[in-house]
Amino acid sequence: MAPTETAPEEKISITPLLKRLWHESPSTKPTAAEIAAALGLIFTNSLSDVQTGALLTCLHFTDLDRQADILARCAQAMRDFATEVDIEGLSKVIEQRGRKEGNYHGGLCDIVGTGGDSHNTFNISTTSSILASSLLLIAKHGNKASTSRSGSADLLSCVVPKSPVISAVTPATIKEVYSATNYAFLFAPIFHPGARHAASIRRQLGWRTIFNLLGPLANPLHELIEARVLGVARKEIGPDFAESLRQSGCKKGMIICGDEELDELSCAGPTHCWRLVENPTTKEVDIKYFTVSPADFGLPTHPLSEVSPGQSPEKNAEILIRILRGDVPPDDPILHFVLINTAALLVVSGICDADESNMGHSDDGQAIKEVGPGGGRWKEGVRRAKWALTSGEAYRQWEAFVEVTNKLA
Repeated sequence: MAPTETAPEEKISITPLLKRLWHESPSTKPTAAEIAAALGLIFTNSLSDVQTGALLTCLHFTDLDRQADILARCAQAMRDFATEVDIEGLSKVIEQRGRKEGNYHGGLCDIVGTGGDSHNTFNISTTSSILASSLLLIAKHGNKASTSRSGSADLLSCVVPKSPVISAVTPATIKEVYSATNYAFLFAPIFHPGARHAASIRRQLGWRTIFNLLGPLANPLHELIEARVLGVARKEIGPDFAESLRQSGCKKGMIICGDEELDELSCAGPTHCWRLVENPTTKEVDIKYFTVSPADFGLPTHPLSEVSPGQSPEKNAEILIRILRGDVPPDDPILHFVLINTAALLVVSGICDADESNMGHSDDGQAIKEVGPGGGRWKEGVRRAKWALTSGEAYRQWEAFVEVTNKLA
């Protein structure tokens, strides 16, 4: 159970820590554990607004909020203060529902970006997560927009004629959701209520804070996540982000950053990748760096201007449903953008390692065995992503998610 919030008058002072952060020297530099403990005070409303703002500012301007050990410990603190989930009970539901294939063991998967890349592209990771739910169990962690016009929660709430009730997915209902569908959207304010104490301060600061980086690392179902793809908006933090994932216990994952400083796999050119792979002999997790381009997925390039409509969530929701229903032409740039990102999650999950596919109707079972950069069967990922649409399976999982959340609400 997350600790209870302290009354407003019971504020704790972290002034000594703030002084050490600002006047940093090797002998006085705070440890990752000390910084995480201070950050944890935000979630119980134990810091004043001034000290919260000072802590976030110090971490930002000393670049400490980009260091792997600090990211890992602070993400752990954020998860520790999340609303409690019955992990044991949920794991039983997942074990029954998850469909094992290749090196995918039927666990939960997530695809998410840090945001803040200023490109205002279509909601790629959200759409890709729905396509991937045709074959994988998805735990999509997301929120409303903070830097773009259309965040994942904004998009889903605008789907017509019937949208899912994302607030109905709670720690108490999550087992029932997964009993009905492969897809769940975990709305951050429901699972991380303590983060609201920093919300207005973050808006007033006007620059990115550690919270922008912690969101993708703080999936409340972290213990049950088998594979994840995380997008970052700056190439220089890719290695640290990958290392923070490794320190958090992740064994299957990939950090991505499009060459244009894009927190998705780019449809316009190369994407920088840091892939976490467990060594089968030593059981240690290695981080492999490589780049991929649309050609590695068997698809053409498209300039970002063709996939950056900067649209309202209502317009993006229309595009989402057209894609799920198969109502877009096969050469549509946004469709290609979605396919390569979906393919990446399918590859990282291990499902594309199967030598034959058994996806069912409208599948010839002929897996594409070509291996591309980083050892990934990227074209096989695209083949399976296309099947998710042509078979109607992605749309079926989406409709089941809409139905169960409306019933729960």
